[in-house]
Amino acid sequence: MPVEPERIRKLNEAPERPERWYVLYWAQMNRRVDSNHGLLYACELANRYHLPVLFYEGVTCAYEYANDRLHTFILQGVPDTVRRLQQLGIGYVFYLRKTRRSRGDILYELAQHAAAVVTDDYPTFIARHHNEHVPQQLEVAYYVVDSSCIVPMNCIPARQYAAYTIRPKINRLLPKYLNPADNPHVKQRFAAKTPDIHLEVSEADIPSLVSSSEIDHSVPPSLSFRGGRSTAEKLLRHFLQHNLGRFAEARNEPSEHATSHMSPYLHFGQISSLEIALAVQKYARDHNINADAYLEELIVRRELAFNYARHVEEPGDLKNLPAWCQENMQKHAGDKRDPAYTAEQMERAETYDELWNATQKEMLLRGKIHGYYRMYWGKKIIEWSPTYEEAAKLMIDLHGRYALDGRDPNTYTNILWCFGLHDRPWPERSIFGKMRFLSLEGMKRKTDARAYIEEIRALEREREDVTKVV
Repeated sequence: MPVEPERIRKLNEAPERPERWYVLYWAQMNRRVDSNHGLLYACELANRYHLPVLFYEGVTCAYEYANDRLHTFILQGVPDTVRRLQQLGIGYVFYLRKTRRSRGDILYELAQHAAAVVTDDYPTFIARHHNEHVPQQLEVAYYVVDSSCIVPMNCIPARQYAAYTIRPKINRLLPKYLNPADNPHVKQRFAAKTPDIHLEVSEADIPSLVSSSEIDHSVPPSLSFRGGRSTAEKLLRHFLQHNLGRFAEARNEPSEHATSHMSPYLHFGQISSLEIALAVQKYARDHNINADAYLEELIVRRELAFNYARHVEEPGDLKNLPAWCQENMQKHAGDKRDPAYTAEQMERAETYDELWNATQKEMLLRGKIHGYYRMYWGKKIIEWSPTYEEAAKLMIDLHGRYALDGRDPNTYTNILWCFGLHDRPWPERSIFGKMRFLSLEGMKRKTDARAYIEEIRALEREREDVTKVV
């Protein structure tokens, strides 16, 4: 069936050009074949004009925070994509821009032969920048398609200020959109010669490709997560079979490992929230499990984050906070921070707080912090930073550089939640004012902090062993 029109926006006035060679799908954020409405719409257009589809994926050295960890995770997904596209008869081009002196105009070259360009509608990071600036430079129709949210962002046109306001809107629309996406189908297989700029990527080549790129080599690949569609599917199966039934009661206990670990794969688009939600629903139904707690986080909370990012200019800007938060920060801006740490000290996990240091080290080593402890991590950065603005900047930069699920609508929303976004006022205290406060004593009372700290120490030893081998 056709892609829902609510998912599609045309961002320029240029026409479709059916006399050209193919329809171009540009995978900026949704780097997958299955359950990808952008690719499906490209196939629709191609079938209308009896043309093939060319799937273009690139990785550049020039994006902010480019480093070994992020490059490796993306490249690990390429072989899965190639295999699936070959089966479908869809063409594929992968371009790795290794240095800033290398060509940066590949999209424009490919678009010259395209009947239309279709890409991802995404409200943050490099895709947002591209979608604001590229369309007007093309002489061919440029469409963006929302394949990140289950309920398309366009269906909720106004900014929502809390989960309780967006929840009924989403729940009312879910029956229409919570249905499997079609499999891509093209009438015309891609039979042309692959462009010379295409790079074949094999698993064995990835370390050398990364090391030869002009990026930050100080951030090594994650110790715990590898990229790729196959890995995402394997993790999802493990979550369904072992953790979904205990998620509601164990999700806030990091030592229980009851979460799905889907956030890196969702961020890089190697799996979709729609696929996850349908799989969770089916497994829960078949095994008589209540999955409401997980679906609330996956759908309502995640899509609240996308709604927020869609409706503000700079998602990480504290100016987007509600009025009570602004007044609160003005009132407590001069409160004394004691102790106070520099950004460098916090980045290196050099504080008096053993638990907080462990959360920061998890970010450094795994590229992801457990969600419950990440709230504590953010609150302490507010407590120790000279200003609220510096605290927010540090949280954004640390996620941008180290986190596999950083640079994402959820990232910005979770960070600003620490300052009061999508929250409510609490009893007043120093530095935080009416912001919610989380204490070390509370974390120790509610979670097995010691088990978590020991786990991160073991992870540190693992990193030391890997470094010695290298």
